Amino acid sequence: MLNEEQKQKVSDWIADGTKLSDIQSRLADECGIRLTYMEARLLVDDLKLTPKDPVVEAPPAPPAPAVAVAAPEVPPAESAALPAEGGGKVTVAADTIAMPGMVVSGTVTFSDGKVAKWYLDQTGRLGVVPQEQGYRPPEGDVPEFQALLDQQLAKLGY
Repeated sequence: MLNEEQKQKVSDWIADGTKLSDIQSRLADECGIRLTYMEARLLVDDLKLTPKDPVVEAPPAPPAPAVAVAAPEVPPAESAALPAEGGGKVTVAADTIAMPGMVVSGTVTFSDGKVAKWYLDQTGRLGVVPQEQGYRPPEGDVPEFQALLDQQLAKLGY
């Protein structure tokens, strides 16, 4: 239904990144050809052209605010129960928006500075995914992480 010149125009528009709705409008304005959106889609398909997705530069996402919980104060009598490795430098933060499919998620920074993502799924299972594959936190950090996580979940109402 289009002549060769009109087909070339449509090809050029597609190459320039023109959206399909704009091609529909330009065909009506410049060539007097009125098409429905679906007809325009079929025309582009018949011409074996692929519209380009517009390049949209998204503004950098602000970091998600996190709620951090400091290490719990350990009474002097209990401090001997924690191995010296732990050092009381574990921090736990909850994400404002949980990871997809999870009830709640966040990050944990262990005493050696290594960071891991933690999550709690709908069945109540806890998962920890370290940034460094094969990483295992110092043993003294594990009970501290558990205590901080309990505090964090209580603040969030879990």
